[in-house]
Amino acid sequence: MKILIIGANGSVAREAINGFLGGTKVNLKLFLRNSSRLQSVKNANPERVELVEGSASDKEALKKAMQGVDVVYANLAGDLPTMARSIIEAMSETGLKRLVWISSYGIHQDEYKELPSRNLGAISSALKPYADSAKLIEASNLDYTLIRPQWFSNADEIDYELTLKGEVFKNPDALISRKSIAHLVIKLCLEKDFAIRQSLGINKPKK
Repeated sequence: MKILIIGANGSVAREAINGFLGGTKVNLKLFLRNSSRLQSVKNANPERVELVEGSASDKEALKKAMQGVDVVYANLAGDLPTMARSIIEAMSETGLKRLVWISSYGIHQDEYKELPSRNLGAISSALKPYADSAKLIEASNLDYTLIRPQWFSNADEIDYELTLKGEVFKNPDALISRKSIAHLVIKLCLEKDFAIRQSLGINKPKK
């Protein structure tokens, strides 16, 4: 199995890379703007890691990177709607179906009360590109899963619970560890029928 990670130098993506390489047998194709940032990962795993330099807005570069890939996992920031369009089109044109996409909690707030008002204040100014890109993905024919995490932490733990679209996000004042999100990413990539065309909130449970 080969997984393409777009935005592979992101903090959650790095945790996922460590998990894939340390706990599975999958091969990775790491797509990022500056491949030298992950050269040490390639050097340590020359048989399992391929580096690809490019922009997530460049459809032709994405199509080339998608050759021989089974799953696409995207972990991006910036002009997310443009990137989402490019990825959707590239996947459609190359025949790829499975996409795991990191988004944000709060993206469904215009459809139901996903978060309390107090939690929206800190993220409302940055939420629109996440919400707009999610709608593009939901309208596609891809076998997508959206992941909606709360604010990240660097805690050395895997401790999380999930909510579905339409359910109130649980424990929104907490922080979710990057390792927990990475654990979910790996599960989604490896388990063929898990959470297809779903939007999963991920939070640290209350104790």
